Amino acid sequence: MENNNHKISVVVPVYNVEAYLHRCVDSILDQSIRNLEIILVDDGSTDRSGQICDEYERMDERIMVYHKPNGGLTSAWKAGVERASGEYVGFVDSDDWIDSDMYERMLELALRENADVTVCGLIFDFEDPRIPKREEISNFGREVYNREELEALFPSLINDGSFFGRTLQSARVTKLFRRELIRKNMDYCDERVSLGEDMQITVPVLLDTQKLCVVQDFYPYHYWINNRSITGQYDKGYIEKVKLLAERLQIISREKNVYDFSDQIRNDFLSMTVLAVKNEIYRNYKVGRRTVTANVKAICEESRVQEALKNHTMDRLSWSIRLYLGLMEKGYYNLCYWLVLVFFKVNYYLGRTYKRQ
Repeated sequence: MENNNHKISVVVPVYNVEAYLHRCVDSILDQSIRNLEIILVDDGSTDRSGQICDEYERMDERIMVYHKPNGGLTSAWKAGVERASGEYVGFVDSDDWIDSDMYERMLELALRENADVTVCGLIFDFEDPRIPKREEISNFGREVYNREELEALFPSLINDGSFFGRTLQSARVTKLFRRELIRKNMDYCDERVSLGEDMQITVPVLLDTQKLCVVQDFYPYHYWINNRSITGQYDKGYIEKVKLLAERLQIISREKNVYDFSDQIRNDFLSMTVLAVKNEIYRNYKVGRRTVTANVKAICEESRVQEALKNHTMDRLSWSIRLYLGLMEKGYYNLCYWLVLVFFKVNYYLGRTYKRQ
């Protein structure tokens, strides 16, 4: 392949990451294939991130920088995709990094099979040395899926009957997408969505995919979780974000009309609602038990949440999750409070707590 034939466009959304940006961009420049177009989208950074991007653009002709007002992660990577010229598009978030052979191996398989989407795994890397690294990949056991084989996965694509049982790992950063396919589906990406953003591009793209490939046992993407991410910040709008994501997934399911994902979306919504309850408890506990349990009550007694609690189809739940859902449904909010708070504090002090979307 000639260097001026940009087979892969790598989109990097950038926002206030001056401490990590060099590590990220250097890892992309260090790829074993040279035919890359690297698009750094500065999403209105207020630190030195924008200047660092400009320095890289002057240093390497493969790098293109686009500065825009702050609009959030989805708006940033959409702006990058609009400017991409490669046959395939990949994503790297600006506080993460990748191994040097990531795109060579993914592109080799994609070209060999003429794949629309190629998938790899990732490694959670923690700033806290007490927490061991952890690997994760989509639950696809084969290297190549044609359309018929892919459709056979639809009954468990978003939820397989277990808590957060996504057969599809939603992360866009572990995928290599055919450019035309991702552009075709960009209208499904609502920039208001700020929780589970990647679901609204990986799901519609996959529903259009004719051939999908998976690089087996390959974890070249390093997802960085610093100590601030581990403890997290209280988000009073968490449940509204959960509801918006579910609404967007319903729209995708309805408009694509290739499979009815309603039950799976309800199950995923309920799983995310449990995280909303935990957000109230272990990230807002300092305001006092009464205030927190009142907030938990407000979440659990919403009609949509009650409907999900009563009608979910998850039949592969652990006893602890079954218990917790039962407490939420029956209104035992004080027990919800104490169970989460004790569990969180024990696991945090044992060094086992990590960010999970």
